[in-house]
Amino acid sequence: MSNYKTVFFTLGILQIILGIFMLIPVIAQFLYNEIDSSFFGASIVTIIFGTLFFLSNLDHDKKLNLQQAFLLTALSWFSVAIFGSLPFIFSSIEFSFTNAFFESMSGITTTGSTIISNLENIPKGILLWRAVLQWLGGIGIIVMAITLMPIMNVGGMQLFKISNNDSSEKILPKSKEIALRLIYIYTGLTGLCAISYKVLGMNTFDSLTHSMTTIATGGFSNYNESIGFFDSISIEISAMIFIILGSLPFIAYIKFLSGNKKIFFSDIQIKTFFKIITISIIILLIYLAIGDSDQINLRSIFFNVVSILTGTGYVNAQFDNWGGFPIVLFLGLMFIGGCAGSTTCGIKIFRIQILYYFIINQLKKIIYPKGIFVLKYDQNPVDNKFISSVISFIYMYLVIFFIITALLSLTGLDFITSISGAATSISNVGPGLGSIIGPNGNFSSLPDISKWILTLGMILGRLELFAILVLFLPSFWRN
Repeated sequence: MSNYKTVFFTLGILQIILGIFMLIPVIAQFLYNEIDSSFFGASIVTIIFGTLFFLSNLDHDKKLNLQQAFLLTALSWFSVAIFGSLPFIFSSIEFSFTNAFFESMSGITTTGSTIISNLENIPKGILLWRAVLQWLGGIGIIVMAITLMPIMNVGGMQLFKISNNDSSEKILPKSKEIALRLIYIYTGLTGLCAISYKVLGMNTFDSLTHSMTTIATGGFSNYNESIGFFDSISIEISAMIFIILGSLPFIAYIKFLSGNKKIFFSDIQIKTFFKIITISIIILLIYLAIGDSDQINLRSIFFNVVSILTGTGYVNAQFDNWGGFPIVLFLGLMFIGGCAGSTTCGIKIFRIQILYYFIINQLKKIIYPKGIFVLKYDQNPVDNKFISSVISFIYMYLVIFFIITALLSLTGLDFITSISGAATSISNVGPGLGSIIGPNGNFSSLPDISKWILTLGMILGRLELFAILVLFLPSFWRN
């Protein structure tokens, strides 16, 4: 195992950091007279394990090869989900391990699906911990998407390399520099969001927790009615603004601060992201206007389109009552997701763009057999290897979606619950459709086997599928 000392050394650091963050909810426990040993105990256990990993691998060589990068990515998320479930297990609510792990994985992958059916009666410490998990998951996926995945060549993410000279041996030094900038930006946006919520009417606790889950596009709320509990158009507008800010590629923020003031208007992903939002809203408006004018509510349409596309999962209306077409549209938006390098999940906009350009190119070749057409993305030519990785990702995404749907149906779930549950897990959205896991429902009544299947879908979707699947190939581990 000496070849993996850097992996376990890094895991140790992550667990120590996680253990320290577990002490934050203790403040809420003091303020709301809910003191118990759940977070102290979980923090001690997590820090002890992290320290053991840290101290036993101090002589690591500070380098990561490709195998180690994939292993570190997978183990990081699994270990955080496992140790992140301890506060739930140690709490007075009596979570089963299945429910605790489901809630923890849903948090750290910023999915937002929950097994808690009475959020208003849950201790403040637990509510804060759920928000902290999503906040950590948000910054974690941003750092990984910008520093590790481009080098790992996962599903076309190599397009977003910071430099063409990047190599796996340079991951750690470069990631430290970039991660610090990202943390500053991410924390700053969270603070601004919290202030806006507080000014617009939320109490201090709600503004803090909702700001963390908004920027992370996670969607955990302190209320069963989600953001609709506040029934405030100003809060919903603020939420949409910061959800969108969390859905933009964070490398654009770094470029903006480095002097490129036009990046938010010139980035091809960002422009397409706003086009998708606009077109989806117009389509819904036309559909509802033709079908049932009583259902037209611009506020609900705007908010839910933004929330579902970005995978945030906040809701302010029972959109599954709008008819069959909106359900299909929202399922499609779940698959698309936001921009690469953001806190969102889904297939990602850049892959949809590449697929569109590829299809157009193929049509041109049919019309002009002797023509030479070079596929370009943002004015840069892309090779066949890159196109193949994008198409294979989209193919595997759909295959795994259907597999998860089939497995869920085998556990006894109805069709709508199965198909929307599969979509919401692999796309890390949160709420599904139907009476059980719909906008104002939860996942508590599902069989344990269904929860484990959904948990697997969450981690696969969050880590871009291949970062997990490649670990099961024997050929990958051969030197």
